[in-house]
Amino acid sequence: MGIREEVYFEGGPHIGDLITNILIGLTVVGLPLTVGAIVRALWLRYRISDRRVSVTGGWRGRDRTDVIYSEIVKIVKVPRGIGAWGDMVLTLRDGSRLEIRAIPKFREIYDYIEERVIAKNPNYAGAKK
Repeated sequence: MGIREEVYFEGGPHIGDLITNILIGLTVVGLPLTVGAIVRALWLRYRISDRRVSVTGGWRGRDRTDVIYSEIVKIVKVPRGIGAWGDMVLTLRDGSRLEIRAIPKFREIYDYIEERVIAKNPNYAGAKK
């Protein structure tokens, strides 16, 4: 039997992202944004646990990326939708980045991820000295 994982958050993008982009899509210029939001709403899923961050996405949700906290060296968050949701970019030790777009409760999730990164990675850029 493996070690149990405690899931903190599991779900898709914030519904406000979809609604906002559908409204923007009423203009011809906003159509690509609307299509992107619909694809995210259908197939993008996040799973934040005490052991890792998992993002499942791509065409029909076939791509999955798992990142353990010790690999994260930097986290950047950007509020969206008047702060109701936000985006995060996790920079990994090898220089690659994982984007988390339109995640609900992004401030709480950011704090949760940051706590685990500080505990697992002494080289984390945001560690309080």
